Amino acid sequence: MINVIIADHQAIFCAGMAKVLAVEEDIRIVGQPQSPEQLLNSLERLRPQVLVLASSFVSMLPEVQEVATKRMIAVLMLCNNNETASDFMRMGVQGVIYRSAAGCMVVDAVRRLARGQSFLQGPNSAEIEIDDDVVGARVQNRLSGRELRIIAAIVQGYKNREIASQLCTSEQVIKNALRTIFDKIGVSDRLELALFVVHHRILAQATASVAMNPARPRLSQMGAKDTPPVIN
Repeated sequence: MINVIIADHQAIFCAGMAKVLAVEEDIRIVGQPQSPEQLLNSLERLRPQVLVLASSFVSMLPEVQEVATKRMIAVLMLCNNNETASDFMRMGVQGVIYRSAAGCMVVDAVRRLARGQSFLQGPNSAEIEIDDDVVGARVQNRLSGRELRIIAAIVQGYKNREIASQLCTSEQVIKNALRTIFDKIGVSDRLELALFVVHHRILAQATASVAMNPARPRLSQMGAKDTPPVIN
């Protein structure tokens, strides 16, 4: 059994990824910390084989790596589409995937790291998977640009009030828009919406391209380690 911790400030996306991984018979989610303190405590207490770490935690990566090395925990970095995956590999993590990675790729990455291997999502993997995503493409065509922005904000964890403020409209307008989005996609709540986005890469790419500015800044200081072969 592969014990996994997912550390991400975006609670809905984190829950969606946990659902994707938890259905696999050989993977168990043992923690979902959202703060630095919770993260370090979870690593010491729960001792997973793999840590999926959002890039919003990059400022504390040295502390995480110190514990991970001691506990033999592999770190799989979850980065945003506007970030460069190989940069994180140079920091010394064992694997990197993008938020728009398909569910099957996330599962494959976790299993590889648990076996002591590396995983780097390559730039060509997006085109391959998008071509096969007929359902995702059909849904994307039903959605307006404004609806895609709302979906992106939901996956990022924004509340209706915050989305309304960003889009210069009212909270009620956002609520009405969400009902329409749920009907178009065939989901019933925000978690199901996040899961749908995780499973359909073309939609994940589309929403990532219009995502709101993250609430937490990222650092871009790089190390100097060699990178492993790219997984395309």
